[in-house]
Amino acid sequence: MKIEVRGLSKRFGSVQAVSDVSFAVREGELLGLLGPSGSGKTTVLRLIAGLETPTSGEIFIDGRRVNDLSVQQRNIGFVFQHYALFKHLTVFGNVAFGLTIRKWRRSDVEARVAELLRLMGLEGLGNRYPHQLSGGQRQRVAIARALAPRPSVLLLDEPFGAVDAKVRQELREWLIRLHDDLNVTSLFVTHDQEEAMEVSDRLIVFSKGRLEQVGSPAEVYEEPASEFVARFIGSMNILEGEVKNGLVRVGSLEFPAPGFQDGHRLQVGFRPYYVKVSEDPARFRQQARLRRVYFLGVAYRLEIETGDGLILRSRMNKEEFRQCRLEVGQPVSFAVTHFRFLPQEGKPVPPPEPPPVSGLLTP
Repeated sequence: MKIEVRGLSKRFGSVQAVSDVSFAVREGELLGLLGPSGSGKTTVLRLIAGLETPTSGEIFIDGRRVNDLSVQQRNIGFVFQHYALFKHLTVFGNVAFGLTIRKWRRSDVEARVAELLRLMGLEGLGNRYPHQLSGGQRQRVAIARALAPRPSVLLLDEPFGAVDAKVRQELREWLIRLHDDLNVTSLFVTHDQEEAMEVSDRLIVFSKGRLEQVGSPAEVYEEPASEFVARFIGSMNILEGEVKNGLVRVGSLEFPAPGFQDGHRLQVGFRPYYVKVSEDPARFRQQARLRRVYFLGVAYRLEIETGDGLILRSRMNKEEFRQCRLEVGQPVSFAVTHFRFLPQEGKPVPPPEPPPVSGLLTP
């Protein structure tokens, strides 16, 4: 089933929770809604489900306008962050609940529940109660309950927020496999960037009730559309300077800005892995001092400081770091090899002619 929202807004008293949001979800897609707390992502999910009524805007499921339909009529499965299982019912009873109130035949209920318990890896646990299960098992029961009536759409609101990091990772991988098997159109709310990047086919990034960017995880990471996205997704060095003679100068750094008029102030953004660092002071033109080194398991994050006080973050894999033999406090040379111009919060990038949004620098 396809989902489309057009001009969706929601106000709670004086608070504008969602403001003029429009997007479409493709059939069979797993779409991640990502943003900090209070950004409006869960409100959007609840509006689609029918748990909240929009102040304005329209919601379509498979081409049918559903604004005036009840939760039950929308045929949506909803998975809550804190499971919301019925404590007095067994695993079987929880999964069967929606089927029972829809008056399915007993034999059909038993067959459907057995099918889902196998699919969820919960075989043999049908007679247990929620308090007898692990956090990961309880969340899988919640998902099985949402899937039992064969919904057209599956909505998941921070579904792994109540489990520890190791179980969370296992559930992510399990959800991807489950989605591939079932091919149910799904929306997944999270504030965890890594989780959203790993699980989602595409991402929608929210901030202050507004949609900031839609794209694949790679597009959102490599081509952030705003300062907020650049800062929220991963780590990025962001510098601000003024255009003069076709260059943005920030301290000793220069970034080509052809087409921009002198006097424009621009933000320049670049990921840490585009800052190449060497222990050889003659290898690159720019000079700095290594301030700190952070071990990240699969890589190292470096913090360097230029002579004019700029502090930049770099990233190296373990093999590169071992070969460089870097030590805190030593002088290094560095080069920025790729950058983007970023809109400031609430301001567009002034349009150049022709309009470059990113560039390469020669070390």
